[in-house]
Amino acid sequence: MRIIFLGTNGWYDTKETGSTICTLIETQEFYIILDAGNGIYKADRYIKRDKPVYLFISHFHIDHIEGLHILTKFKFKSLTIYGQKGTKKALKAFLNKKFSVPIENLPYPAKVLEFKPGWNKKPFDFQALKLVHASSCYGFRFKIEGKSLAYCIDTGLCNNAITLGKNADLLISECAFESGHADPKWPHLNPELAAKLGKKAGAKKQVLTHFDAYAYPALKQREKAQKIAKSIFNKCSIAKDNLEIIL
Repeated sequence: MRIIFLGTNGWYDTKETGSTICTLIETQEFYIILDAGNGIYKADRYIKRDKPVYLFISHFHIDHIEGLHILTKFKFKSLTIYGQKGTKKALKAFLNKKFSVPIENLPYPAKVLEFKPGWNKKPFDFQALKLVHASSCYGFRFKIEGKSLAYCIDTGLCNNAITLGKNADLLISECAFESGHADPKWPHLNPELAAKLGKKAGAKKQVLTHFDAYAYPALKQREKAQKIAKSIFNKCSIAKDNLEIIL
């Protein structure tokens, strides 16, 4: 299994740090895309094989769905978009003829499905649990090729994030806030809380992404966050755009 971090920013793109959030997973039978920030434009650099693509949307904040307007550039075998209840309605409003190309008009078979909270068995085993954020947001855990991968983005520290990351081979979590910063009205993780999540979950490896572009204007700020996080949980590291991991 190969994981490529196509975009690692939160909020907006910058020349220094790259694109908004998007992560690609390549397996033997299919591709998974996690969130559709502007980093998704790089997906066709890596999606070379004739395999179905599954796109999981954590929530509807713009930096997680803004890349959907370029879906027409791809030549996917097929695309299935998974999201929480209300995703069909939200994407119908966002991707319509006034603003973009509707899902049904994409140049390949595409559909939108809404997952149920908890474990889902199709098209593969994945768990979806609600996280703590300013709007309804879900994290995921995937069981694929004998490995477990958890994805917890846009959340404060919460029990569901710990559950998703429990003993995961890889925990991908956010680090939107800089060290010491917190805002209960706008829940996110800072380096200390992100590392605490990984440690409490007992993850075998943790990678931090979704760095707020304003709080982290340069990569040196991320490196500082990594040092802080590693002092709490030494299996924690940071992501940069185009980072690849083999799991």
